[in-house]
Formats: sequence, structure tokens, C-alpha cells
Amino acid sequence: MSQNKSTKKLHDRFINRDLSWLQFNARVLQEAEDPKVPLLERLRFLGIFSNNLDEFFKVRYATIKHIVEAGKGGRSELGGISATELLEEITQIVIEQQNHSLKILREIELELEKEDIHIINETEITPSQSKFISEYYMRVVSPALVTIMLSELEEFPSLKDSAAYLAVRLVMQDEDTTFPSKINYALIEIPRGIDRFVVLPEENGQKYIIILDDLIRHCLGNIFSIFYYESISAHMIKITRDAELDIDSDLSRSFLEKISKSVAKRSSGDPVRFVYDSTIDKDTLDYLLDKMGIDVMDSIIPGGRYHNRRDYMSFPSLGRTDLLYEVNEPLPIAGLNIQGSLLDKIAKKDYLLYAPYHTFRYVVKFLREAALDPKVQSIKITIYRLAEVSHIASALINAAKNGKDVTVQIELRARFDEAANITYAEQMQEEGVKLIFGIKGLKVHCKACVVERLEEGKLKRFSFISTGNFNESTARIYTDYTLFTASEKIGKEINKVFSFFEVNYQIKKYRHLIVSPHYTRNAFYQLIDTEIENHKKGLPSGIKLKLNSLSDFNMIDRLYKASQAGVKIQIIVRGICCLIPGKKGLSENIEAISIVDKFLEHPRLYIFKNGGKPKYYISSADFMTRNLDTRVEISCPIYDTDIQEELLETFEICWNDNVKARVITEKQNNVYRRNKKDKLRSQIELYNYYLKKLS
Repeated sequence: MSQNKSTKKLHDRFINRDLSWLQFNARVLQEAEDPKVPLLERLRFLGIFSNNLDEFFKVRYATIKHIVEAGKGGRSELGGISATELLEEITQIVIEQQNHSLKILREIELELEKEDIHIINETEITPSQSKFISEYYMRVVSPALVTIMLSELEEFPSLKDSAAYLAVRLVMQDEDTTFPSKINYALIEIPRGIDRFVVLPEENGQKYIIILDDLIRHCLGNIFSIFYYESISAHMIKITRDAELDIDSDLSRSFLEKISKSVAKRSSGDPVRFVYDSTIDKDTLDYLLDKMGIDVMDSIIPGGRYHNRRDYMSFPSLGRTDLLYEVNEPLPIAGLNIQGSLLDKIAKKDYLLYAPYHTFRYVVKFLREAALDPKVQSIKITIYRLAEVSHIASALINAAKNGKDVTVQIELRARFDEAANITYAEQMQEEGVKLIFGIKGLKVHCKACVVERLEEGKLKRFSFISTGNFNESTARIYTDYTLFTASEKIGKEINKVFSFFEVNYQIKKYRHLIVSPHYTRNAFYQLIDTEIENHKKGLPSGIKLKLNSLSDFNMIDRLYKASQAGVKIQIIVRGICCLIPGKKGLSENIEAISIVDKFLEHPRLYIFKNGGKPKYYISSADFMTRNLDTRVEISCPIYDTDIQEELLETFEICWNDNVKARVITEKQNNVYRRNKKDKLRSQIELYNYYLKKLS
């Protein structure tokens, strides 16, 4: 088959993962645009959109750029599109999305004004506000400000990744002899350690906020008061750099040191995106592009007056709870009183925690109890991302201080959380916790814990396995399942995973857990094939998947095969979906939706009808090549019939969403699912579902 026919075939079967991801971010932007979403939450969705885009360029755009630099086409890996074409298409889509986001921002600002909240710039400051700003600048901003006169430097400074800068243009008076040139340039770095939004004193019941960038613009005369200039202007610029870590092979240094060094070097990675205020003077823009070595393979994005709009995620609420989502307190798990011994209760029955509908306190209480219980001999846990202030880490340190044998597999390469994980790793190491730093070539992404307790001379195991991180902060905004169990079958096999961490040339065998990188792909192939065979035999068949990303071409082909055999497949996918649903002759029996709402949909749940004896798995693994082949992941079977029923019911609630669900199609146009049924917003309905269980 010719290469053109081969790549066309790929294009007909798969959606490119990066273009699919951009459509996920477009769904986030839809939330910012939706007038039914509370006003301040709309601003925060704009922040999430911007933050997502930053990470996309640091990781995915940089990866595609490497393919081009290596002289490769990349069509087979990229779903039938060349890397060069993809870079151009990404840039075009991002420019359109950025322009749309600026329009949305202006609409939100106008709506805020109706609520007596004004975001003002340096041209709108009153005399009394000017006095407050000048004092605030001298007291808070000036000590933290870094200003660089570019005309005085032989070499252009290396700009920090994702930091925002004001590019200042000074046109000098004739009598100024400081510089040889009439036009000179400077850079002011916007300090990261100061709140981006400065709340000004209230006036006549009106609330005012000035963005730090404009506060600095107002004070340009103060900053450059030693020079004589005719005019001065300042425009925002930002550079995004390649975020991949370059881990050296120096055997004399510890892995902790190597990761620390690589994180420190990340800020000097190659540039992949340059964003600038589209009103900037052409000569200033040309000067910056030339001096910074920005070339045609980098994404050059004309933007608005402000960059780093991710800061809108922390926009002050100003006491206006009416402009925020209603806060629902996380619920207790029905039948599992958090008072008394959790271990004793889990010994009698399995329980499922579904955050943030349930309180995450159960996970912390489980570990704190294990730290204090004199019968507990050991605790083993995997950690991927910890909260900034982690009660999980504190409980583990407490356990080590109480003489428990504590083993922590901590993933130092959890992207953008390396620094936080390093800090906690050092603390735990100092307190006697045994640390395992992963396996060469594999990230450890599974989320599991096993506690061994001595009861009447025998070791009894208590475990929890989760679809998400053991992180108190994200547990308030990410939806995730966590299973608590005293099953010996599960506990023993979690122990096997820890044995693999320590002696990874020995591949363990499992009867219950499905573990990547050795078993996950083939195990799910077999589960899908069983559904095909059952359908042929007239037995109950069907597949329900809830996951974050679906991008592995071979796994998608297996699902296509099942669809072509007549197996009905329902998919709820939050982000990337390279599978094309509902395509004649390929995927008529596959439907897919995506839900974007108040909480970030994060659980992985896999249900197979299995001829009338359904199989249920919660998992840390998406159907992505990395999760199947190059990470350590755990998919855990659910044997408790009550929990199976609960998982099915929660899936069905999500599947029936007709408020926040978008239908995934080949056109990728993010159309909301609408029907004649009663309105059902799944995240609200799930909270009510668990509320009813308590009554």
C-alpha cells in the first residue's frame, strides 16, 4: 500500500490526539462562555483554559517540534497528518481560540460591572486610587521588581518559562545622553509572588480591582525616573519552553539530585511558543523576535493586553458567594462512620469513596489510624502527586516515628509536581521512611496502599486503591473512585507490585489485579474479545468505559472490531478521544460523550457484561499507549455486588447527562447533548444520589 493511501486510512479511522485535546480545551472555554455558569466561575474557567494551553505547549507542541527537527514526517504516530502540518494547524486553532477567549473575557467584565465589580486599568485610576496604588507599589511591588535595561546588555537575557514580562519601549529626549540610541528597550518581570489582582478600596459601594500589570504601568514614571524620555509604552510578552526533563546519567549522583537539577534547568528549555500583545509596536516586536531567536517552527501567537490568564483561577471572590457555585459539603460514606476504627469496619465489608461527593477524610483517617495502631506492622503506598500541605505525608512520617515499617514509592517525574514531590521525599527520608524512586524507563502512576496488621499471630491486609492521586486539594475538585477493602486476594497482589518495584527484573503473575506494563493491554484485549464472542453466541454483551483519554490506536481498533461484531459500547471520555464514534461500517455501535462541569471528571471505570456475569474494574490507567506499555498502572476488580451496583448506577447518571454532556463526533464540534427527557446534570444528580443513600 502506498504511503498516501496508508496515511489516508489512518485519517479515516482516527482523530489526531492533539487536535482532539484542543477540542477538549474548547469545551472548557464553552463553560467560560455559558451565561448559566456563575460569573466568577466563568472567569476561573478562562484561567483553566489558559493553564491547560500552557501545559499543552510545554509538552505536546514541544514533542511534535522534536519530530520535525529529527527530520521525520510523524504521520503514522500522529494519525495521518504530518508533524509540520500539525504545528501549523495547532497554531491556527490556538489563535482562533485565544481571540474567542478575549471576547468572552470582555463579556464577563461587562457583566461584572453590572454587579458593581470593576476591573480597571492604569488610564481609569482616580486620585484616591492613585495614592493607594503608589503606596502599595512602594511597599509590596517595588522590592520584588526585576527591571532589565536591554540596551546595556551584550547578550539578551534568558526569559523564564511562562513568566509574564512587560516589554518597555523608551523614546529618549534629545538632551538625554544616557544611551547612544534614541529608542531603547527594557523588560520588567511581573513578580510571581504577589497576587495578580490587587483589590482597591471600595468607593460608593463599588468594588475595584486592578491587575498587577496595569499597576506597574501606572508606576512606569517612578521606575524610569532617572531617564529623560519623550514617550514610554509597555506591552506584555510571554515565552513557553519545552518542559521535558533532561535527566543525566551521572551514576555518582542520586536520583533525587538528578531530578532536582533537571527541574531547575527546565526554565531554560527551548522556546516553543511566543505570545505578545497584538498592539505592540512593530519595531519592538521585530527586535524581540530577533534577539530571542524565535523561528518559524515556534508558535507565535498575537494575543491581548494580558497573558498568564491562568491567574484568573485565583480571581478574588470579594465576598460574592452568589457569583460562585453553591458549595455542597462532602458527604460521609453510607454505613461507614468515620469515628472509631475504620480498619475494623473495612474488615467486615468493602466500601467505595467517590470524591468529591464523599469526604476525602476517610483516606487520611485510614493512614492516621494505621500510624497509631500498635498491631500495624507495615504500610506501603504509591504517591504520584501530593497536596502542597499534605496530611498523607504527615501520617506516613507519624507511622515511621511510631516504629512502623513504611515504604513509599514516590514518582519524582510527575510532570510539573517534581519540585513538591522532591521536598516531601526529602522530609520522609529524613524521618526514616523507606523511599523507592521508580523503575528505569517506567513512570509509576498507580494509586495503591496496603497495610499489614498482626491479628492473633497472623498478618491481615487492609488496602485502598484509587483512580486518582492521594491529594487532599485535588480531591475537592477531581471526581475519583477509591476502594477500601480487607480482601487478602487484593492485598497480597498489591504487595507483589511493591516487590516488582524493588526487584523489577522479576515479572510477577496476578490473578486479580491487571497491572501495566506487562498485562493491561492483553487483558483488555481479551475482555473485549470475550464480548465479541458472547454477542455471537447470543449471550449478554456490552462495554461501558469512563476514562480521561482514549488515544491508543490498537485499543481503538479492538473497540471498532467489537462494534462491527454488534457489541454496544458506551464511552464517557473527558479529554482526548482519537476514536470516531458512529461511523458507518466502522463504529455504528459506539456512542461517546464528554462531560465538562464544576468538577474535573477523572475516574477510570471499565464495565464488561461478560455473558450476564459482569466484570467491573476501577483503574489508574487510561487507554493511552503510555498507560498500557510504559507506566506501572493497576486496574482493580470490584467483587462486592453492592459496589458493582453503585458503579453501574453512577455510570448511568453520567451517561444520561443532558445539560453538561457534549457528543463526540468526527466533526469535533462539541455539540451539547439535548433531548426531550427531564434536565439531568450529572454532577448535581450524583451528589443527590449519595445524599439519598444516607437517608
